[in-house]
Amino acid sequence: MRLAMANCHDLFSSFYEAIALSDSGKENLKKARDAIRDRIKKIFVDQKRIPVPQFCEQGSYAMHTIVNPIDGEYDIDDGVYLQNLDSTDDSNWPTPETVHKWIFDAVDGHTNQPPIDKRTCVRVIYAGHYHVDLPIYAELKGVNLHAEKGEKGWHPSDPKTIVEWFQNAVKKGGDQLRRMVRHLKAWVDYRSKDGKLPSGFVLTVLADNEFLPHDRDDVCFGQLVKNIYTHLMSSTILHNPLDSSEDLLARYDRKDIERFINAIRHLKTAAANALAAEKKTDACKQWRTEFGNRWPDCDTLEKSDKSIYTVAPAILRDDARSA
Repeated sequence: MRLAMANCHDLFSSFYEAIALSDSGKENLKKARDAIRDRIKKIFVDQKRIPVPQFCEQGSYAMHTIVNPIDGEYDIDDGVYLQNLDSTDDSNWPTPETVHKWIFDAVDGHTNQPPIDKRTCVRVIYAGHYHVDLPIYAELKGVNLHAEKGEKGWHPSDPKTIVEWFQNAVKKGGDQLRRMVRHLKAWVDYRSKDGKLPSGFVLTVLADNEFLPHDRDDVCFGQLVKNIYTHLMSSTILHNPLDSSEDLLARYDRKDIERFINAIRHLKTAAANALAAEKKTDACKQWRTEFGNRWPDCDTLEKSDKSIYTVAPAILRDDARSA
């Protein structure tokens, strides 16, 4: 017999509105990004008297998967592409440490809090609001190289291709794929209070690999989580879609991987319980345990609303992956 069950698609839609970057938030980040770009350009022209860099936004901001963080501080990545280095011969190139100092000096004093010269980027901090990471690149014989301090030095890296990869994935999976990525990232943001969990890029790749569309977001997300758990139980290797030789999970130690698997297991169980619940209030509470207080208030739901019940989805069956 097929079971009646609660439909929480509308609650996922409400949650999405709560975690997605608002129009005003987008505008504030854009203004901050542009102000930093203008400052760097001015320093290069007025003081260094060399060609100004080009810029390219990257990461979750460029992919439109950025979420409102629980701690209230956004981070965005804006690549700085140097135009003053010989693109055919790197024998006279400065070290990554040197070009980092160029950018650090250019943005020093831009905000009340001093910038941070990190290994992979220079970070500009708008305290309590957001920070802008500035990774630095230069082109050599048609290949983009990333200036990373330390052992790696100048090494091939092209984040533009990551954005293009995800844009193509969304063309195939539709905007529901983007929503699933944001839901996963919001879940990790809440669950990270229990310990380190994978990065947004890892979650994005897992979502793309295991995504199956559905006309309801609660069913889609539940199936996605089940598929991710199945993947992790069979293999803890996750290939970079742009470089199959790179295992994206190799950078995490065994405890980190085990913590992630356990967290996914709990999420899978909560999702199955929510999708099997007959009362929408009960389903809502299952989701809220995993997403936290940003999830809609379950006590305000109308328990007697008959329209909230539909037929149980395939995810409740063991053969859901093939359904």
